[in-house]
Amino acid sequence: MNRTFKSIVRKEFLHILRDYQTLIIIFIMPIIMLIMFGYAITLEMRHIEVAVVDHARTPQSRQLLSHLQSSDFFVIKAYDPPESQFESLLQKRQVRCIMVIPADFSLSLTGERFTPVQLLIDASDPNAANFIQNYFQKISALFNAENNPQFKFPFEIVPRFLFNPNLKSEYFFVPGLIAIIVLLISALLTSIAIVREKERGTFEQILVSPVHAYQIILGKVIPYIILGFVDSVIILLIGHFWFQVPVHGSILLLLATLILYLLTGLSFGLFVSTITDSQRTAMLIALLMTILPTILLSGFIFPVPSMPVIFQYISQIIPATHFLKIIRGILLKGIGLWELKAPILY
Repeated sequence: MNRTFKSIVRKEFLHILRDYQTLIIIFIMPIIMLIMFGYAITLEMRHIEVAVVDHARTPQSRQLLSHLQSSDFFVIKAYDPPESQFESLLQKRQVRCIMVIPADFSLSLTGERFTPVQLLIDASDPNAANFIQNYFQKISALFNAENNPQFKFPFEIVPRFLFNPNLKSEYFFVPGLIAIIVLLISALLTSIAIVREKERGTFEQILVSPVHAYQIILGKVIPYIILGFVDSVIILLIGHFWFQVPVHGSILLLLATLILYLLTGLSFGLFVSTITDSQRTAMLIALLMTILPTILLSGFIFPVPSMPVIFQYISQIIPATHFLKIIRGILLKGIGLWELKAPILY
């Protein structure tokens, strides 16, 4: 019986190694997804097109423009366009905002409490408009500190950012991408395990062989556990060395929880494999049932407490919701088993 079980495991390994599509799913697809989404999904805006109108033309106004140009946030696309073209520039998306420096800018800096500078922002994308406003406020705060130090606010908030001092969006999104990709790949791998046997007509031969049902299941799953674990470690290494995501916590705890999470994905894929009759249908169901809920409801992008109450309850069913807390907690905060007991038990 032990030899039969080993034969099933060996047979599944041979199936995988001879199927180039499965090998692509295991080794190529996760790397491409992590690199693509790691760069594409970000909370930052760069190279925002801006038009400037400098009515003052003084050293102070040129210094403000120099601050604007030296930042990574803005690219000046137009200088001193006529006022009649402002609306056209924004409508055609040639620029995202227009800054108008008044003629009395330098005099107002030395003699007035506030120095207004007009900023026209394309708010068709409200999130982008908020980012642009915040970036300009940072530049204006730096400029005021250099040129208008005598005017002080009653108090000043001095923030100290913990766990991600440089506010890199990669630190937030890459661990989330790892959770999504691991769940997706593990579900995809086993979703075609039994269906492939059905399509080839070999599943009936396995059923009439002198083995128990649990041996068939384990023989099918064990190769994918090993390959899925190797795949997960590769993804973690890319996240750490390519995207510079730190690892402040226990590697052993991370790998142990990763195996539990991997088993969850493999179990779901195996369930899909038993209720479908074609590999295409199995892969489609696995994709829809892993990617959409994981991206939208797990807290990967949108905070769970901000969702409607019904979706907050639904999010608790999604494995990635709890693994995101685990992987971000271990990688970024360095927390241990005791602090993570609740999401691990879920």
